[in-house]
Amino acid sequence: MIFSELVEDLQIELKKDLAQIRFLLKKNPAMAYTRIVEIGKEVGKKYNIKLIVNFPKQGKIEEFEKYGKRDLSLIVDYDRKRFPMDREIIKQKAIEMLGDVKTEDAYMYENKEGVRVFTDDWKIDILPHSVHIWTDFNDNVTAFCNWLMENAYEMKKKN
Repeated sequence: MIFSELVEDLQIELKKDLAQIRFLLKKNPAMAYTRIVEIGKEVGKKYNIKLIVNFPKQGKIEEFEKYGKRDLSLIVDYDRKRFPMDREIIKQKAIEMLGDVKTEDAYMYENKEGVRVFTDDWKIDILPHSVHIWTDFNDNVTAFCNWLMENAYEMKKKN
């Protein structure tokens, strides 16, 4: 459940600064983005994760109600090159939990490994050291990310 906790914490912290962020977006969009990134880093530190709030397409930064509810990168451990399980287990779990998705091996070079889970509209890139979620977090995506954090990254619930 660590993913659920982390995104809930992130959403709370972003909401606290929303008035300032909205003001900065009008005056200085780069400063607004910087503030959002800082909040992500502060929240991530509590979980020993480097948390990055992404805005992959122009205009998404103005969708305030979606802050912390999509497009996040979680860097767990830069040094990890292998998963603690076979990649096939991650792929099977993705299909089981997310339904009609495609899976493939990704980033398979220099003794590294990774898995991409995707549809025509979104993707999740899963690497031994990080996960990059390029979609809105519905219940299924959240449950899958909770499973990943516990099993692929061996992170337990924060106490």
